[in-house]
Amino acid sequence: MNSFPGLSPSFGFLQSTAWRAAFALVVVFVMLALTGWTAIRGTKEDANPLATARSAWQHATFHGRPLPDPKAAPATLRAFFATLDRAEQRRLASRYPLVVGNMGGAPVQLRYRANRTAIDQARAIEKKRMSDRRLTPVGRQTAGRLMHRLESMMSRDRQILAFDPAGDGRAAEVFGNLTTARRVSVVVPGVDTNLSTFERTAKALTAPVGMAKSLYKAERTARPDARTAVIAWADYTSPAGLGVEAATGQLAEAGAVRLRELTESLPSTDSVSLFCHSYGSVVCGVAARQLPSNVEDIAVAGSPGMRAGNLSGLGTHARVWAMRDADDWIQDVPYMEVGGIGHGADPVDPSFGSRVLSARGAQGHTGYFTPGTQSLRNFALVGVGALTSVDCASDDPRCSADLA
Repeated sequence: MNSFPGLSPSFGFLQSTAWRAAFALVVVFVMLALTGWTAIRGTKEDANPLATARSAWQHATFHGRPLPDPKAAPATLRAFFATLDRAEQRRLASRYPLVVGNMGGAPVQLRYRANRTAIDQARAIEKKRMSDRRLTPVGRQTAGRLMHRLESMMSRDRQILAFDPAGDGRAAEVFGNLTTARRVSVVVPGVDTNLSTFERTAKALTAPVGMAKSLYKAERTARPDARTAVIAWADYTSPAGLGVEAATGQLAEAGAVRLRELTESLPSTDSVSLFCHSYGSVVCGVAARQLPSNVEDIAVAGSPGMRAGNLSGLGTHARVWAMRDADDWIQDVPYMEVGGIGHGADPVDPSFGSRVLSARGAQGHTGYFTPGTQSLRNFALVGVGALTSVDCASDDPRCSADLA
């Protein structure tokens, strides 16, 4: 039945379709304008500088010999760098900073040096974009914020283990001495993680750098003699916001590959612990089955699920810990079976089988790394190896009696 007298069904359909298409174009244009992505057209900016740098590396020679595959096994790359003296290593890092800075198996200090060079190159690009009139005002403002973020990352006391400026950008930073550490903790953050949000001045503890700094300090307090290091690992492409990407596992699967590569490339350590927040716990859940044997603990906080129905579904040898504070909104997210939208069972549910810890003192979805909370203390105890079991039946204060 035609709801609009005087209009034929076909004409009404065409009019509606044309109006919707026009409206969609307006919405897209407004979104692009507001986000600055009306940016530069027809330029020769490299959309994937790391891939370009790796290609140049693979076609180059050094002392008349081909260079090794930049994605070769860490042991192969360690053996290659061991054949070079310090000057030769630095020459390669200067010539191919993005490659060496992201190369598992390259000496850690050399990676820090290479990434400082790569960040400086990216900073120079953003500085030019700040005054580029082909960008929208919002685009120029965004470039300015990123330029200042990159300047901060170039500080001499920063230890940047990975850096990739492509897209919204990825990075990883080390706190402590990674080369001599016997226990390494890796903080895996959730949605909206990129170069711009890698660290924050306000609400610092909601960003990967702030989380990792807080955990490192807590570990040093819990066991001052422990040789520990903490990595703020934002070296995967996370979902933007709480849309479809955050409700599915595609980005988690890609992130899990990168997380596994990180754990396999770390210098020799006795123990690695993963601390996975929000969507980061999805990444850890997907990676769990294929992690190396020295990953002994996986601790999740504010988890929407780990892509498994229970502990055995993770297929991991590691101890799995879970916590959630009483007012974390993630508890209102519906948990669904893997295969549809959602990420499996609730890790703090007793039927899941994880070791549930107290998050007392934490507030909201981002409060787990706040100093003085039981959540941070429990994380620190796991990180230094001081917490291997919890007996909740005997009212252990580390248990999650505070769950809603």
